[in-house]
Amino acid sequence: MSLRRRLAATVSALASLLAVPLVLTAPAQAAAPAYVALGDSYSSGVGTRTYISDGTSCQRSTYAYPYLVAQQKGYALTFKACSGAKIPDVTGQLSALSTGTGYVTVSVGGNDAGFSSVVTECAQPGWASNCDGRINTAQAYINNTLPGALSTLYSSIRSKAPNAKVVVVGYPRVFNGEDCNAGTFFSPAEETRLNATADLLNSKLSAAAAARGFSFANPTSRFVGHAVCDDTEWLNGLSNPVSESYHPNRAGHASGYLPLVSGMLV
Repeated sequence: MSLRRRLAATVSALASLLAVPLVLTAPAQAAAPAYVALGDSYSSGVGTRTYISDGTSCQRSTYAYPYLVAQQKGYALTFKACSGAKIPDVTGQLSALSTGTGYVTVSVGGNDAGFSSVVTECAQPGWASNCDGRINTAQAYINNTLPGALSTLYSSIRSKAPNAKVVVVGYPRVFNGEDCNAGTFFSPAEETRLNATADLLNSKLSAAAAARGFSFANPTSRFVGHAVCDDTEWLNGLSNPVSESYHPNRAGHASGYLPLVSGMLV
């Protein structure tokens, strides 16, 4: 081989070697952090009136705070929250968790305490209902049974998602002391007791979250001035269909829950 050909071959070989590191060191696009939203209708988005067609009856909405959080932060959302979910149902949602899960939100406990049936009972005229009895039963459950069930659930969440930031999301006070809806008969005293029951539920959620090292997102203060019958409602009153009633509307998710939860999922 001539000197000229040997030099050409050497230059070509060097060029090939130099090209390799350029390919290997090109920055790879980072995967979006994995976010799993667990829970009940207050997380799925019931009350927003627009739902994803996903082949389930879960009523998940693109206006719900989990979807809004994922959009805002660029997280990869696995949306498991489902209307009507109780603690055993949320336990079934945990299959979405893994060691790669970065963020988790969970709202559950209201259905276990019988929120829907309590409100339905209390909405009737006093002579036709046993509102106080239903509230007493719900409060007894919240005090005596719920803490143990939450502890077991939260332990399972931590076991399945050991590296995740977990935020337990609470419930707002629904009422403001008046009833402006035709067809319902809440007295001021009943509304006070119902709000106190929401506070009691939040206190148990907060304590169970703290015991497991989770954060607690308490929406109570954010919804002040935006309860049912306030000038700007973030919570639906009696609605058609009835399933939309007493749940956060789109403004409740976007202005109430989103700033609260988003600031904690870091």
